[in-house]
Parts: sequence; C-alpha cells; structure tokens
Amino acid sequence: MACIYGDVTQIHTIGASGDTAKQDKLTVKGVDASKKLAEVDLTRMEKYKSIITKVGREKQMDPAVIAGIISRESRAGNTLKDGWGDHGNGFGLMQVDKRWHRPVGAWNSEEHVTQGTEILIGSIKEIKAKFPQWTQEQCFKAGISAYNAGVKNVRTYERMDVGTTGSDYANDVVARAQWFKSKGY
Repeated sequence: MACIYGDVTQIHTIGASGDTAKQDKLTVKGVDASKKLAEVDLTRMEKYKSIITKVGREKQMDPAVIAGIISRESRAGNTLKDGWGDHGNGFGLMQVDKRWHRPVGAWNSEEHVTQGTEILIGSIKEIKAKFPQWTQEQCFKAGISAYNAGVKNVRTYERMDVGTTGSDYANDVVARAQWFKSKGY
C-alpha cells in the first residue's frame, strides 16, 4: 500500500522521552522505549488491525502510522473510560478532541479511525503549505506533531515536538509506527 504522504521508515526519530517511557515504568528512553510501549499495545491493536488497514488503504495513509497514533493516544483503547480520555476531552482510539472537532462514530469504529486519519492528513497538508521547502518526510513527521498540538505549534523542524504532550509526540509516534510496520501494519 502506497502512502502518498511519505515513507515512515525514512524518518529520523529519537523516540520517546523519559517521561513518556515512565508510563510503563521503563528504564530506557528513546526508540527502545517507543518499541517497548508499542509492543505492550500489540495484542490490543490486533483487534483493530482490519479497520486500520482498510482506512489506511482508503485514505492512502500508512496503517503503521495510524497504529502508532492509536498506541500513543489511547494505548490501543486501554486508557479509555467509556471511549473517552484526556479528562473527557479526547474521544476514541485516536483521541479526537471534542474542543476542536465533533467526534463521529463509536470510539473504536471505522468511522472514528477515518475521522482521526482525516485530521492527520489535514495537518500534513497544512504543514506542507506552511513549509513548502521541507521534504515529504519532514512534512509527514511535522504533520504528526501538529495532530497533537496544532499546526501553529510547529515552528522549526528540529523543535517541532516542543509544546506537544511530553515534548516528544512525533518522535515517539514515528518510532512506534516503524515498529508496527515491522509487525505487518
């Protein structure tokens, strides 16, 4: 399946911060921590693999990136209460924020994953317009950062994660996505 937004395996990443790694009481940080966090989520993620793959194909988005976001946002649903997280502001596997979007579908539905993926694609396109000189992969990674903290938060490529949750959002999601890709996503 071709992802028209870039190749996640070609994106340089430093992975999760120490703070993000502490979620699972990990003593490592960086790419190793991101891989371990994703690995913990794999069994739960398998329940959604067919939805993730279908939405990825329809939207020309790498399913591994969708899985990486789902792992980061909701730990494949594990952190949600009745489909909600983030103090009642984030909805579903991809944590669509009700303050900025009207959530659609059930929290674990194809409709929800489609909405989250469309929000991601919108962020990537806005980043491309804001930074036309950036490579496709730079725009892809920055779009992932913008999915979390908004396009306005991305000012430079090197510091795109400053202001995101944990100040490591895109780096962690990319590392998780690279790991999910190695598992057939």
